[in-house]
Amino acid sequence: MAFTIEDRFAVHEVISMHGHLCDSGELDRLDEVFTDDVVYDISDFGQEPLHGVAAMAEAGRALGDLNPVGHHVTNVVLTDIAADRVRARSKGIGVMADGSSGSVIYEDTVVRLSQGWRIAHRQILARRKPLGK
Repeated sequence: MAFTIEDRFAVHEVISMHGHLCDSGELDRLDEVFTDDVVYDISDFGQEPLHGVAAMAEAGRALGDLNPVGHHVTNVVLTDIAADRVRARSKGIGVMADGSSGSVIYEDTVVRLSQGWRIAHRQILARRKPLGK
C-alpha cells in the first residue's frame, strides 16, 4: 500500500491530536494517538522512558497542575516514508499556567495500524540553547 496524500494528512492529524487530548485531560483517549506499546522517551528530561499509553496517562495525572495548559505542535516534517511507517519531526511549545513556555523537538516513528496511524515511538528533546547548541 503506497503512502498517499491522505496518509500525510492523517499523520499530521494524529500528531496534532496529542495536545488536544492532554490539554483537555482526556488521557484515557491516548490510544487514539499512540500504539498500546508506545515508548515515550523523556530521558532528555532526566526521566526514564514511559512504556505504553497507561503509563503515559498515569504520568500525566501524577503531574497534575504541573502539566502545561497548552501543548502546541508546529513544523511537522515527514521523512523516511514507507507504506506503513514514517518518521516525523516536529516542534512542540508548552505553555504553563504562569505564562512561561518551553520548546521541544518531537522525534516520532508513526505506524499504520488497522485503526489508523499511531505514534509507536516518541523521543522528546528539550531545546535549551539557541542555534542548535
